[in-house]
Amino acid sequence: MKNPLPADKSAEQTITVNGKTLHYTATVGTIEIKGKDDKPAGEVEYISYVLDKPAGTPDRPVTFAFNGGPGASSVYLNMGAIGPKRVNFGNAGDSPSDPATLVDNQGTWLDFTDLVFIDPIGTGFSRSLVDDDTTKKMFYSPTPDIEYLSMVIWKWLVKNDRLLDKKYLIGESYGGYRGPRITHYLQSTLGVAMNGVVLVSPYLNPEFGDGNLSPVPWMTTLPSITAAHLESQGKLSDAEMKKVIAYTEGDYASALIKGNSDPAARDAMIAHVTEMTGLDPQFVKFSGGRLETGAYLREVHRTQGLIGSVYDSNVTGYDPFPYTMNSRTNDPMLESIIAPTSTAAADFITHTVGWKTDARYEALSSTVSRMWDRNSDDLRRGSVADLREAVAADPKLRVLIVHGWNDLSCPFMGSVLTVQQMPTMGDANRVQVHEFPGGHMFYTRPANQSGLHKLAEAMVQTH
Repeated sequence: MKNPLPADKSAEQTITVNGKTLHYTATVGTIEIKGKDDKPAGEVEYISYVLDKPAGTPDRPVTFAFNGGPGASSVYLNMGAIGPKRVNFGNAGDSPSDPATLVDNQGTWLDFTDLVFIDPIGTGFSRSLVDDDTTKKMFYSPTPDIEYLSMVIWKWLVKNDRLLDKKYLIGESYGGYRGPRITHYLQSTLGVAMNGVVLVSPYLNPEFGDGNLSPVPWMTTLPSITAAHLESQGKLSDAEMKKVIAYTEGDYASALIKGNSDPAARDAMIAHVTEMTGLDPQFVKFSGGRLETGAYLREVHRTQGLIGSVYDSNVTGYDPFPYTMNSRTNDPMLESIIAPTSTAAADFITHTVGWKTDARYEALSSTVSRMWDRNSDDLRRGSVADLREAVAADPKLRVLIVHGWNDLSCPFMGSVLTVQQMPTMGDANRVQVHEFPGGHMFYTRPANQSGLHKLAEAMVQTH
């Protein structure tokens, strides 16, 4: 049996946000998960931030946050997006060896909601207490993952007497796949209703069809590739992207469907895609206007000896193996964000709050990624069905889906196409899609913080 993780520990904290001082309590704690035999099977570590409030003031909303991976801790949303402190990472020019210094986060959501950041088993300091085979069955498969993380939310609410407060959920990337499923499971099985859900760069709909026949996979990525080129030219704007989306849904889709049956339409499409993306004409021609993500990321900065990130192709790194047929290096953004986020989180937890452990903090676990059940039918189906059912069951539930224009790992166009096919269930504004300049982690750009804050605060105020 492993040594238990430390008892819950709290520390009083203060930040200054937009000239206003906020006093709050940061708590690092654990939630125990039991197996069918009622024996401890896992310990889930969380960080909560609860604003101090005078007696008699109204109860505050509480927001639960997950990242994705699978295998990512919640440090990215916590210390990059909405927590009270942030560290620089994920943008062009950031280096893994830059000081991992936490500063007051001017974009924090703590001014309108308390926050709970949950690290799934195998991430952060959370850990399984059972053997590998049982761990895979209990924690590293899509549906069990939803069930135990939903139970963590339930247990936290009970533990902290917050069952009657307004409740929200935010999930990024694979956390965006979790979001609708956890919301629906809580709503329909555990009897806890979320008031709203925010999906950041979500992995919603993994199967858009066969790219050899369906135009949808290529329609999903072309706008993000074009956005990256527009940004590199200083021309990215909502107006320009509306034109890109209109072309993608119109002439581009039509030309792909027609294929070689209409050479004139095909050639016109290839010429237009070349102009939109700024790529080498021969590269676009030989790809038939169908821009495969891996090939594009090597091509777009090849003359400079650089390779683009799938999370934002304008964030680059040197390609250490430029002459191989396929890329042999890790994604440049992932390579640069592990050090600052791991260091900042571990120092905050163990030093600032004083929750002492010498265990390793897993910001992004390769072990979880390797052990994850990726052949599950539940994973292939995505979470759109749960999104539809949750929205249908609760006419007051609101869903905010936010993306960076440049993201090729979870392209914004996938969410646009998905939501466009959903029936309107009451107020058409209950499910919204919004985009920002930047990539998968667009929130790391200070310029996007106020816009994301405004959208989320407006959603909470509707209740």
